Amino acid sequence: MLEQGQNNGRKTIADILLPETPESVAAAYSRLAERAKVEDFGLLEEDVVVLDTETTGLSFADCQLTEIAAARLRGREVVETFRTFVNPGMPIPKNIAALTHITDADVADAPTPEEAVASLAEFVGGAPVLAHNATFDRTFVERVSGGREVSDMWVDTLALSRIALPRLVTHKLQDMAEAFGCDSVTHRAMDDVEALAGMWRIILCALTDLPAGLLEVLANMHPEVEWAYRPILSHLALANPGVPFSLVGARRELVGDLKVSMRPDVDEKPTSATAPSRDEVSQAFGPDGVIASMYEGYEARSSQVEMAEEVRSALESKTLRSIEAGTGVGKSVAYLLPLALYAKKNNVTCGVATKSNALTDQLVSHELPTLSGALPGGVSYTCLKGYDHYPCLRRLGRAASGDLPVGEARQNGRSDATIAADMLTAIAVTYAYACQSVEGDLDALGIRWGSVPKSMLTVSSGECQRSRCPFYPNLCMLHGARRRAASADLVVTNHSLLLRNVEADGKILPPVRNWVIDEAHSFENEARRQWALEVSAERARALFESLGGTKTGVIASFSALAAGSEAAMPAMGLLAKGASSTQRASVASADFFDAVRGLIRLARGGNGYDTVNVWLGDENRSTDEWAAVSEAGLALIDRLDAARHDLEGAQRVCSAAIENLPGDLADACRQLEEMSKACRVIVEGKDDSYVCSAEVSRAKRRQGFERLVAEKLDVGEELADRWYPEMRSVTFCSATMSVDGDFSHFEESMGLNRLPAARHREIALPSCYDFDRNMSVVVARDLPDPRDSGYLAALENLLYDVHVAMGGSVLTLFTNRREMEQVYAALSDRLAAAGIEVAMQERGSSTRRLREKFVSEKSLSLMALKSFWEGFDAAGDTLRCVVIPKLPFSSPAEPLSQERSSRDRQAWRRWSLPEAVISLKQAAGRLIRTSTDTGVLVLADSRITTKGYGKTFVRSLPSANVSVLGADMVGRYLESWRENH
Repeated sequence: MLEQGQNNGRKTIADILLPETPESVAAAYSRLAERAKVEDFGLLEEDVVVLDTETTGLSFADCQLTEIAAARLRGREVVETFRTFVNPGMPIPKNIAALTHITDADVADAPTPEEAVASLAEFVGGAPVLAHNATFDRTFVERVSGGREVSDMWVDTLALSRIALPRLVTHKLQDMAEAFGCDSVTHRAMDDVEALAGMWRIILCALTDLPAGLLEVLANMHPEVEWAYRPILSHLALANPGVPFSLVGARRELVGDLKVSMRPDVDEKPTSATAPSRDEVSQAFGPDGVIASMYEGYEARSSQVEMAEEVRSALESKTLRSIEAGTGVGKSVAYLLPLALYAKKNNVTCGVATKSNALTDQLVSHELPTLSGALPGGVSYTCLKGYDHYPCLRRLGRAASGDLPVGEARQNGRSDATIAADMLTAIAVTYAYACQSVEGDLDALGIRWGSVPKSMLTVSSGECQRSRCPFYPNLCMLHGARRRAASADLVVTNHSLLLRNVEADGKILPPVRNWVIDEAHSFENEARRQWALEVSAERARALFESLGGTKTGVIASFSALAAGSEAAMPAMGLLAKGASSTQRASVASADFFDAVRGLIRLARGGNGYDTVNVWLGDENRSTDEWAAVSEAGLALIDRLDAARHDLEGAQRVCSAAIENLPGDLADACRQLEEMSKACRVIVEGKDDSYVCSAEVSRAKRRQGFERLVAEKLDVGEELADRWYPEMRSVTFCSATMSVDGDFSHFEESMGLNRLPAARHREIALPSCYDFDRNMSVVVARDLPDPRDSGYLAALENLLYDVHVAMGGSVLTLFTNRREMEQVYAALSDRLAAAGIEVAMQERGSSTRRLREKFVSEKSLSLMALKSFWEGFDAAGDTLRCVVIPKLPFSSPAEPLSQERSSRDRQAWRRWSLPEAVISLKQAAGRLIRTSTDTGVLVLADSRITTKGYGKTFVRSLPSANVSVLGADMVGRYLESWRENH
């Protein structure tokens, strides 16, 4: 085993390995550096150029080169180097200068980009170029005149390292170079070049460690695609030519004959389950306890200990809890410890469900390994996600040999050739990962999902072959994980999978009857999303295209299978009949969505957006437009049911006659049934537990994307009726549950108010941070009402003052995209003239990349939408101020709001107001993430001072340090605040 921890503060290989990496794989990684000193890779090291660039920023449109460095490799030696500063023709931003230590003085007399790139082309001489994240360097080089002359072959060592070293947590050059003992990365081009030159041989060694025969398989797949890694893999494969490769064999060698001992359902145990005692939990958090041994300099937090006791008490009394625990309490350890003790004591499985896969990964990669190392006997745990997070190894083989689904990828300006190459990289990375990972998902593999449709590598529950698949169950990464989860102390999953498990009557997850729901403020909305019924024009088209008919699609494929089997011949007639009924259903579907498109005439308002949601309440259902939809919908239901009846008959005949039958037809029948059910609920409108709506567009370009949705109106009722009776204990926890100290809204939304009073209780635990001291709240009292025409102009002036006073590092959170775009257009140049850079969350932009950019550039400001209101951490000076231009009330035109209002005159006060308060609390929570953070929350909505409900917002905030000021005084107040902090 590799030694854990760090060596003199430097990362070791063990520090960057994924948890649960097999010992044999970890040992092989540890030998790579030594092997790299002696291995010979021939042409792969002869006349190869390693390159790196520095630029004024990340934008290809607006930024320029500032430095280029390169080195020529021959064998294990660097035989020639190239380095030049580049005059970008623009000032170097302060944050870039601080990162790279390149100043305006350095580049003042440097060559122009054209001159520098011409010199680079002469140095490279057309040789292959290696670069880490080569797309970045290549784009900056080739956008300069003459840049395309540098080389025709660029190799992205970032993507190649993911194939070679799939068990690393990170493939950043800095982290790998440090762990493998190469030169450190300092964000100067030549230093980065030297680090990559050292890593190149390690990457090549790691590729040769992949199973014999795999490199040849990867090198030979889809020879029609131009793929930069093919020559490298082909050359390395020559060491073992003709060796057969079997993924089944590789998985069997890795997984072995793993025997899974399924934990019993706690309700079926012959003896009563016992919870850990109060003393056991309190001692664990004591100065000599388990938790103290996990952290250097640990100090007990009273709120954390109290929360752990509440979780323990819920386990003991078989009750439910709602725990609001402020930032800094340490929620995850507070609930993991009692859950782990309970699971170990009773030999059962307990569960944790989080909102996001990011927190799921955090628990599994950090908290649980640390807890397992400290707790006697350790803790066994498994992470479970939905089907679309795991590679289907059977489908992986089909992707390597069958047609690539290039037409299904999102183009986003990329060529078919680029998309196809990205698909081959994704296939290669997944193969390597499957050969070195007993279990795991696709989330950490760095696959470019913009180019790779998930359906190329994953299957849905209905598509899964289960017992007909050669990998089922233990060799399958999904089913193997689920079997192992049933033998673990703790299973960690996300809200969506837990809620799908509730919908499936517990058939997806192990029999867990004690749950902790973290980030519980999001549970209701996720339940409404997971339990919704939908009829979509886009999905309908895809379904009928996949079914095809007598000559194409699934029906044609099954006809060919039936024709080749005498026992399946009776299915031929059913398939022909099914082809006809499917064609009729397809026509009926087109007619139906034509009628749905007419509902746009019922749309009111819409704030000028092309796409609007139309509430299907009684008034709209009495119109001629809806009558046309209803008539077409009833006809569609009949056609769908007929097609399903014919195809299910063919499926039964084929299943009885043909071994290893694909599941495509069964999955299509399931989709026909789901479409029929959803259409019936929405068209008939008899089930008042749903709120129904139609999404339609005024824009011609959006025609053909109509959809109808039925969402559960009262999620709490569903939970109280279907889930709580099956559970022993459920603990909900979040930093934002209460409204002005009252849990009533959360209890109603979760259905907890439907339980006997003795079965549930709530508790609020204070943060360990001093919010009154570290966080100031400023309310601008005299801005126009946000609904007035003069509001945006006044907001622009206020935001200018705020940004200048804070010197940047301001996060402005909007509720409306058009208002954000208008404000950004008015302010960006004005702020730039004041030396402040501001970014905006543009349509289609990567939220992850934007978050990384904001965190890495300390003075950068950002204007963003809902995805930044929660789950975004920017500790320290990176974020000094959060501005909320408008209170986050849901639109009264939203179908859910309209349905609630039609049933309850107090709906706004019962639902819209508390939901807006909790959203505001979430946004405020972005500001203080550590005990030393300081910051200002600016509320630019004057309704806080003019409306009676304004006090509810203010009293719900974590800080009582509130100042109500005129808009013209806010900037001066912030200048003073900044001087004192």
